[in-house]
Amino acid sequence: MNVRRSAAVLAATAVIGTAAPAVAASPSPSPSVVIPEGLYGDGDPTYDGVWRQSLALLAQDTVGVVPTAGAVDWLTGQQCANGAFAPFRADTAKACAPGLLVDTNSTAAAVQALAALGGHDTATGKAVTWLKSVQNKDGGWGYTPGGASDANSTSVVIGALTAAGEKPAAVVKDGKSPYDALLTFALPCTGDGEGAFAYQPDKKGKLAANADATAAAVVGALGKGLAGAPEKPTGTDLTCKDATDPEQGAENGAAYLVKALAKDGHLTSALPGSEDQPDYGNTADAVLALATVGQGDKAADSVRWLEANFEQWAQQSGPAAYAQLILAAEADAFDARDFGGQDLVKLLNATGPAPEKVPSAAESASPGADDQAAEKDDEGVSVWWIVGVGLVGGIGVGFLISGRKKKQQP
Repeated sequence: MNVRRSAAVLAATAVIGTAAPAVAASPSPSPSVVIPEGLYGDGDPTYDGVWRQSLALLAQDTVGVVPTAGAVDWLTGQQCANGAFAPFRADTAKACAPGLLVDTNSTAAAVQALAALGGHDTATGKAVTWLKSVQNKDGGWGYTPGGASDANSTSVVIGALTAAGEKPAAVVKDGKSPYDALLTFALPCTGDGEGAFAYQPDKKGKLAANADATAAAVVGALGKGLAGAPEKPTGTDLTCKDATDPEQGAENGAAYLVKALAKDGHLTSALPGSEDQPDYGNTADAVLALATVGQGDKAADSVRWLEANFEQWAQQSGPAAYAQLILAAEADAFDARDFGGQDLVKLLNATGPAPEKVPSAAESASPGADDQAAEKDDEGVSVWWIVGVGLVGGIGVGFLISGRKKKQQP
């Protein structure tokens, strides 16, 4: 989940192709939109305000930054009485109008951020109740209530359910769980895009590989969320097999991502009428996915590519981009405070209200970090975990480790 995008319709209808609309937003403020206090970023928040705020708060929490109460209050203030969130409400003094476009992605992202911060059970409980109420009969979710299910939206909602203490496998509609829905987007292990996930089937029911949807689904298939849940690298190669369960589907998707990154170290995006461009956001998502699936060693070159090339993209895209990079770096055991010579934490903090507390690098380091740093191999890939270090918890976009014992779905 990132500031990922495979495609987006930034209009008053829906965002298509991802659970992460943030980086597609305008990098500069709209003359008609006043940027409220407490909100991260100075770009027009009309289509991504809640998303980028949620991602920023989640990334800060991951590195031990305590945000100011105003930033958290801005997010909670965006919630409607029915529990849902719209991408942005300029006037929160008024109740949400009946025709307001609320969506599953903004709502699920807000749940994940507020759950991570703690102390917001009422807000997250109302949001989860609303998400359950708009679950589709196939077990999944679309971007908007009633919209056809897609891999990205289903995955980000899975992360929200897990973050709120729910068991996604038990959240069913007409006997179908979110994991059942995800598997319907999985491509077979033959032909183009083997093992990948599609965003949605086309009008003819055909599935096309989508790297953004794949990264999201790999995470969601294991019941994780936007912050990931890194696993010790297995040192084994992934293989594609028939996806009869969500874990195998996640492994297949991870195998696809490894191949997709192998050529250039990054993913590319193809926009109609333009040349292919490096896709920074989806590359970061793929790194997070592979780290969570126990294949972080195979994503290290992509992290280095991001270190060398992220600055212009992140500056233009805003806080969600910095947050996405922080989450990817932390998942793959790189230092977010020294990322290509830049301090991502400082850069993110500078896009919003001053945090209440910013720990030093030593204070925010996870247990065993010094040992990991000391054991960097000759190519700079850190030895992720030492004996006795617990798994880094999180609500990430669920990923599967190749070769590890399969975990029971939440």
